[in-house]
Amino acid sequence: MSPDDIARLFTRPDGTYHFARWQRPIVPIVFGVEDETLAVVKGACEAVVAMAGHKMAEMDHDQGANLFFFFFREWEELLSVPDLGGMIPGLDDLVERLERAGASSYRAFRFEAEGAIRAAFVFVRMDAGNSAMSAEALALSQVVQVMLDWGEGAFAGASPLGLVEGRAVLRPEIAEVIVAGYDPVMPAVAHDPSHALRLAARIGR
Repeated sequence: MSPDDIARLFTRPDGTYHFARWQRPIVPIVFGVEDETLAVVKGACEAVVAMAGHKMAEMDHDQGANLFFFFFREWEELLSVPDLGGMIPGLDDLVERLERAGASSYRAFRFEAEGAIRAAFVFVRMDAGNSAMSAEALALSQVVQVMLDWGEGAFAGASPLGLVEGRAVLRPEIAEVIVAGYDPVMPAVAHDPSHALRLAARIGR
């Protein structure tokens, strides 16, 4: 990918550049699925985190867990989840907005004081489209989209996944960006578009 291609992945609607990754080990927890699917989601987390060269842990000492997955049929179900309103400010208004938009998924981040990702919330409504996907593809897609704080339009034109012999896999160019972003010499947070040049240099090695 060219530096411009990479920069577009982290450019906001107002034209500003923003990159953030996790610093603390990732501790996922999954709600609303059977044990079999739970293993698939956690397996996707383990695979992507290992690819990035990052770490997972059994517990986050500040939050217990820090990557929350919710799977459900209708957005209004979130309103009955205990304590979720305390973690997601304005939950009632958010649910109303997502229902009105017919959204199939939504992701929210919380950040450390210096801007690295502190926690992420992944909400997946099992509508016809998501239900038609394999559990592996759905889990991989959602995990990839919370490994970095991508721009809102990063995957608007194309999924981060591709198909190889009928199986969903992470597109190589997206994998390369994630790996470069987690290079230990790279900053956990960046607001200057020149950061995209540094990512591109690592991909080109």
